[in-house]
Amino acid sequence: SQFSLCVTFLYSNANFNTISNPFFSGNLTKRIVLSIMVEVIAFIVTVILAMMNSSEWPGAFFWITMTTVVILNMASGIYQNSVYGMAAKLPFKYTGAVVLGSNVSGTFTSIILLLSSEFASSVRTAAIYYFITAMFFLLLCFDTYFALPLNKYYRYHELMKEKEMESNQRMNPSQRPPYWTIFKQAFPQLFNVFFVFFVTLSIFPAVHSDVKQSDKNFMVPEKHFSNICCFLTFNLCAMLGSLATSWVQWPKPKYLVWPVVLRVVFLPLFLFCNYQPLNITRVLPVYINNDWVFWGLGIVMSFSSGYLSSLGMMYAPQSVEPRYAMTAGMFAAAMLITGIFTGLLFTRLCPMFVQHNFLDWLI
Repeated sequence: SQFSLCVTFLYSNANFNTISNPFFSGNLTKRIVLSIMVEVIAFIVTVILAMMNSSEWPGAFFWITMTTVVILNMASGIYQNSVYGMAAKLPFKYTGAVVLGSNVSGTFTSIILLLSSEFASSVRTAAIYYFITAMFFLLLCFDTYFALPLNKYYRYHELMKEKEMESNQRMNPSQRPPYWTIFKQAFPQLFNVFFVFFVTLSIFPAVHSDVKQSDKNFMVPEKHFSNICCFLTFNLCAMLGSLATSWVQWPKPKYLVWPVVLRVVFLPLFLFCNYQPLNITRVLPVYINNDWVFWGLGIVMSFSSGYLSSLGMMYAPQSVEPRYAMTAGMFAAAMLITGIFTGLLFTRLCPMFVQHNFLDWLI
């Protein structure tokens, strides 16, 4: 099922994001190159599977797919963790740029989703094109990583970081990074990153995409209502939120927790919309029965997700000593995936809230 696929995807990604800090803290080049190669191979296998007729062996197809997903996301977890660690060597705005890149890819995927729903001859054809496009971008990542040393700006910061690490090794030749100390110092920002993504993934995409159109005369056709008002809106606004941190960094690290925690109000607000989960009879009254209000909530939720998550990711490496910035950046990446994973698990409770009218439990 779709939920099994998502859980497998995020569980393996979250685990490898977490354990790759203390146990695989070696050369970033090896980590990045090997993880990209594994991802490319996994996508090649996936494309081959998509081209085959699996109707006679659905069980084997399911387990091969799950195994591919696990391998793919082990590699993805290491790659993502390494990229955030690499960005932490640079001025903090570049960590925000990595988050921005993730949201740009989401926007691109949403546009492809709209186009494929209009023009693709079948779901299988659309899936094959999706995976081939993913392989193309992975190879592009491979090329651009090796092009980085040609950039004088990156080379300067890389050289400065290497000199700092060599100096530290001379003073403490056998000392490993104090992971627990780094975690404690960065914890406020790690919590911010975790909670932003927990709230966001508790809503998007499961609840967000199951909100149905209330007004049949709404400007967005019903066929594209979910694709535009959910997927495209979220990814586009999250991208703009991440982009905004290039010019504005407010609030400061000490006070970031307040807007992060206040975002929890989006959970009941989206449940109050015309949320109609599959095979569930809704008992909770629909308090927000206006498509414009729902769309507005989606815009604010998405923009705040991109903006606050970028700030948290940017602030985390700054909360520790400069020599430990890379490790703090990796911890932040692990908390990002952990927030996504736990948010996804929480969505399983949302149908129960509307099926039994959760407001009665509070009275």
